[in-house]
Amino acid sequence: MSSQNGHPDWRALYPFESRFLDRNGLQYHYLDEYTGPADRNDVPAVVMVHGNPTWSFYFRELIKALRPTHRCIAPDHIGCGLSDKPPVEKYDYRLRSRIDDLDALLDHLMLDRGITLVVHDWGGMIGMGAALRRPERIERLVITNTAAFLPADGFKLPWMLTFLHQESALTRFAVQRLNLFARGAAWTASAQGLPRAVKRGLAAPYNSYENRLATRLFVEDIPMSPDHPSYSTARWVDENLHRLADRPALILWGLRDYVFDARFLEEWTRRFPTAEIHAWEDAGHFALENQGQLSNRLITDFSIR
Repeated sequence: MSSQNGHPDWRALYPFESRFLDRNGLQYHYLDEYTGPADRNDVPAVVMVHGNPTWSFYFRELIKALRPTHRCIAPDHIGCGLSDKPPVEKYDYRLRSRIDDLDALLDHLMLDRGITLVVHDWGGMIGMGAALRRPERIERLVITNTAAFLPADGFKLPWMLTFLHQESALTRFAVQRLNLFARGAAWTASAQGLPRAVKRGLAAPYNSYENRLATRLFVEDIPMSPDHPSYSTARWVDENLHRLADRPALILWGLRDYVFDARFLEEWTRRFPTAEIHAWEDAGHFALENQGQLSNRLITDFSIR
């Protein structure tokens, strides 16, 4: 499939069947891909949890690599991807609600054991939060440019995120009217640059003022102080993360990440000292894009051990 200007259409990169779970009247989109010969309920599941401002499109190549042997589950958080994008009157866009949604999806799919959990960006806090509610579900962890712990004392957000973290008319204009966050991430979060169709695919769901609400509120929901509405939830995840430390863990990290930098990698290493670690100097925040073939092979090998 090609677009009118001759470039590949991003939809050709995402050849999956859309599925939906009703969440209090909202449609929560997810993928459930498996192409092997066995019954999908009898094969190991890999659950992939995205962050902001991406969506399940970010995991498209990993899904293609794994679906012959694994059941690949990749949801889009409410307000993101192909999920509904409601106003704040219908959904609060808080961390606890994100964890509730993922927890409900795992229940709906009856995934109660053997999960390999893949987390990226703010998907780390969401995914680990859901995992900690029922740790017996989780067999392995794949961690890539993310966090599931509170920032260290003295940590400051990069200036752009500091600006976007503020609740103001200016940030609403920048994120929702100009789409600076989604466009900026697609253009700058990869150290090696991305094909045009991939950039378009990453930003495609955020194509109107209303559809960019989640990209703004995700940033505002970063709990930088104890008085933040999501701080207690994030603190609970932080304080209980050790309950997953005995799981085999694979850490894949792009070192050219201006948000989740080497300090975050060091903290993951401290908390998961037996993890297998691959850190790349020539990869950025979108490490799975920069190191696609290698990361797919590493995750595939890891998930069948």
